[in-house]
Amino acid sequence: MELKLINEQGQASVTHNASDALFGREYNEALVHQIVVAYQANARSGNRAQKDREQVKHSTKKPFRQKGTGRARAGMTSSPLWRGGGRIFPNSPEENFSQKVNRKMYRAGYAAILSQLAREGRLAVIEDFSFEAPKTKLLAQKLKGMGLDSVLVVTAVLDENLYLASRNLPNVLVLEVSETDPLSLIRFPKVLLTKGAVAKMEEMLA
Repeated sequence: MELKLINEQGQASVTHNASDALFGREYNEALVHQIVVAYQANARSGNRAQKDREQVKHSTKKPFRQKGTGRARAGMTSSPLWRGGGRIFPNSPEENFSQKVNRKMYRAGYAAILSQLAREGRLAVIEDFSFEAPKTKLLAQKLKGMGLDSVLVVTAVLDENLYLASRNLPNVLVLEVSETDPLSLIRFPKVLLTKGAVAKMEEMLA
């Protein structure tokens, strides 16, 4: 699979040969949907909690007499039918939202995303992407010159200056290969990989 190799001006003059197993796979929408949903579900903390009628602080006194009022019968104000009462099926802090995805399925879905990005022209490769100083202004100017307003930058090893320069740019995310995830790959309209990142991806996933 030949990927577009761009220079620091964003121009593509040559191509970079990459693994067909990683960048030439057919798109499997159902599998990609499954691994993205699983990733989001596994990121949930699951610490929400609600109270049932036993846990809410209400008096157990009968609010009004049983007959003669014309109202429905009521035994206590902690009933789920009352405002401020307990929930019938409350959410528990121990609730587990995690979903299991097999390693083979994850790798196949990951490769399907990369392949689709390459087909749509949303993925490009650059020789190297590093900075001598952690200056946000320099990074913003460089990305603007390359025509990249919103981009995910993936490097083989995280460059500290590049990472610090990108933190104040809301539409730019810098990750190393081991930290990339399916959600980040599909979130940005453009993905920029260094040559080292492509080689590391092929080593890890191909």
